[in-house]
Amino acid sequence: MRDYVYRPVVRVAQAAVHLAGIRLDIDGLENLPATGGVVLAVNHVSFLDFVFVGLAYHRRGRRLVRFLAKRSVFDHRLVGPLMRSMGHIPVDRAAGAGAYRAAVDALRAGEVVAVFPEATISRSFVPRPLASGAARMAAEAGVPLVPVVTWGGQRLWTAGRRPRFARRVPVSVRVDPPIIAGTREDPAAVTGRLAVRLASMVDSVIARYPDRGAGQGAWWMPAVAGGTAPTPEEAAGAELRAIAGRSGRVRPAA
Repeated sequence: MRDYVYRPVVRVAQAAVHLAGIRLDIDGLENLPATGGVVLAVNHVSFLDFVFVGLAYHRRGRRLVRFLAKRSVFDHRLVGPLMRSMGHIPVDRAAGAGAYRAAVDALRAGEVVAVFPEATISRSFVPRPLASGAARMAAEAGVPLVPVVTWGGQRLWTAGRRPRFARRVPVSVRVDPPIIAGTREDPAAVTGRLAVRLASMVDSVIARYPDRGAGQGAWWMPAVAGGTAPTPEEAAGAELRAIAGRSGRVRPAA
């Protein structure tokens, strides 16, 4: 794929991160395959996760990442043409087979495809239940499934909060060794292994995060780690209310 648009966008993103003084710390770069198709299964804490993950992989042989993203992003009159020109893959949640096939085709062509298996941002900042699509496409295309965790971007822009472009915010990206998903292995079992890996990685990243002390009592730190973020149960309720608000429906009280 020719990337006349994508590569200049990467340079703009690199400049923006530098000018904002974001302290981007990447661990496990050697676990990213330098060639061939690969599925990245990424946790989701902010609207900027794709920027930090994309910049991380770009350091590995200047490879570019094709992200699966909601169809509504591609329908935007300004952002949509840019997303399509960068080779990202639109996902229609009502009919996801087309996105799945496009992702598998891209993987077989040697592309890097990134999936957020939680399907939406975790408002509790701990991994939500995972969909099995990442495991299924990795197995069908015969490529590695690489767990990736990004952390810190929620301090800049996340669900339910306005963007806050503060300077010198630390952002961590951790890459774990690949999971090899065999064609005969149950995708649900592979997804279970992935869920355990991502949860452990998030715990590890939080423990090593540079502003760990400052995060005590902070809204961007999970409740289980001493922050004031919603619990997973509270976050699920907030997500349902947000969906109801977007659809214009008033949900009955339980």
